[in-house]
Amino acid sequence: MSRVAAIDCGTNSIRLLIADIDNGNFREVSRTMEIVRLGQGVDKTKSFHPDAIERTLAAVQLFGAEISKRGATKIRFCATSATRDATNRDLFIDGVESILGIKPEVIPGEEEAALSFIGATKELALSDGPFLVVDIGGGSTEFVYGTDKVEFAKSVNIGCVRMSERHFTSAPPTPGSIVEAISDIDEAIAVAAKAVPITEANTLIAVAGTATTVAAAALDLDNYDRYAIHLSRISAEKTFAVAKRFQSMERGEIENLGYMHSGRVDVIAAGSLVLSRIMLATGAKEFVASESDILDGMAWSIS
Repeated sequence: MSRVAAIDCGTNSIRLLIADIDNGNFREVSRTMEIVRLGQGVDKTKSFHPDAIERTLAAVQLFGAEISKRGATKIRFCATSATRDATNRDLFIDGVESILGIKPEVIPGEEEAALSFIGATKELALSDGPFLVVDIGGGSTEFVYGTDKVEFAKSVNIGCVRMSERHFTSAPPTPGSIVEAISDIDEAIAVAAKAVPITEANTLIAVAGTATTVAAAALDLDNYDRYAIHLSRISAEKTFAVAKRFQSMERGEIENLGYMHSGRVDVIAAGSLVLSRIMLATGAKEFVASESDILDGMAWSIS
């Protein structure tokens, strides 16, 4: 049996999964998330803000203590969109290495997509394929298509933090900013569609915090319940309605939603718009919300 630790450091959040994997069996030991907004301002400045590095390294310290406590023997740390874009990424990479003793991997978007695919499809029957897995992160969105393995993948820069910083500077956003965001998002989806057959999948799976939060809203949950959300099927109509509702809400109204993580309050309007435009472009009647994603794929990769 292998006890492994996987850390996924994105634009908005950093997450830790510790799991026991033995002969194809997966047992989650612990799963932790901190919203650190490492990608604060990166879309505009192309560099990490010192405060963002400090917040993220503080979370890495906590994760290091948890890994030691749980006795994980293998660790994989992957950094994604924001770190790919930041010119001063070495400050962050060196900081992580000094804490954990391992150098983070700055993985390309296509590898990020492949790991998300592994995590998202493990619990679904092959007869549900081919799958289109969509991972809406903070900086980028990954599109990956396949049945038992990845056949096509593309990463485009339309994450919820990036779109919020670029277009949604008020809550609710202005009608003009929504139009601009839709144009930006649709252009990126069109780029993805040239590389990935996004209209040909039997099942659309959406992973990461934007998708699971939209699912929580569509399911009308009082509080965030990952077990109720995982593998729930959310119709296109409900997705469009939820996105429109978030676009009409004041910040305080969003903050008061019981299922809303405080670190998603200012990015959920943009994130849900990305998801709704993807559903429109693919023609999918529903999406499967998955709590298993790149983090799970990373854990499998080192078992």
